[in-house]
Amino acid sequence: MGHGAVTTALKAIVFDLDGTLYQEERLGEQVNQSAINYVADLKGVPPEEAEKLLQQTREQDQEGGTLSRAVVALGGTLKELHRRFAANCTPETLLKPDPRVQELLRALKKRYRLHLYTNNNRDLSGRIMERIGITGLMDRVFTIEDYWIPKPDRAIITDILSQIGCLPSETLFVGDRYDVDLAVPKTLGCAVLETRTTEELLTLADLVH
Repeated sequence: MGHGAVTTALKAIVFDLDGTLYQEERLGEQVNQSAINYVADLKGVPPEEAEKLLQQTREQDQEGGTLSRAVVALGGTLKELHRRFAANCTPETLLKPDPRVQELLRALKKRYRLHLYTNNNRDLSGRIMERIGITGLMDRVFTIEDYWIPKPDRAIITDILSQIGCLPSETLFVGDRYDVDLAVPKTLGCAVLETRTTEELLTLADLVH
C-alpha cells in the first residue's frame, strides 16, 4: 500500500488527522470514553454495558466500524457526540509537536497542495493541529461538520476532489485505517498510503527528495 504508484502528475495530498499526523492513545481513550458515556446516557445503562454495546455495534458494521457510525446506529446524533468530544477531550495536556512531522509537511507544501479530511469536529481538530504545530500548513480542512456524514463515504470523497480541483490520478490520500480512510479513494483511482506510525508517515519525504 505504499506510494509507488504515485506519478509526477501528483498535485495534492489529503491527510487524515488522528492516528496519522500524530499518535496518542490517551487522546483516543478520551474520545472513546466520551462516546461510552453518551451511549450510557442514551440507553440508561451503566458505562460498562454501553461499552459492550458500542463494541458489538462496531464489529457488526461492514464499512469500517467507526465510533461515529456505531453511536448513530445506537440512536445518537453526530452533533451531540462531537459536542461532547470537544468538551471532554484535552489535546492540550496530551500532545506535543514532532519537529519531523512539521518539517515533512513544510517540505511537501512547497511542491503539493496539502489538505486535511477528518472524522473529527472543527473545534477539536483545530486544537489538535495547534498543539502539534501544523496550523496553517493545510490549504483546506474538511471535518465532520462539513457534511455530518462519517467516513467512509464515496460521495464526500468525490466532492472533496471537486472542491480541491484535482482528478483522482492527481491526488494521494494518507491515513492510518485502510477501510476508513483509503479504500474509497483507491476505488476512485487515487493513490493511497497507509501510515500507522510516524516513521511510516515520514516515508513521504521520498516525494520531495
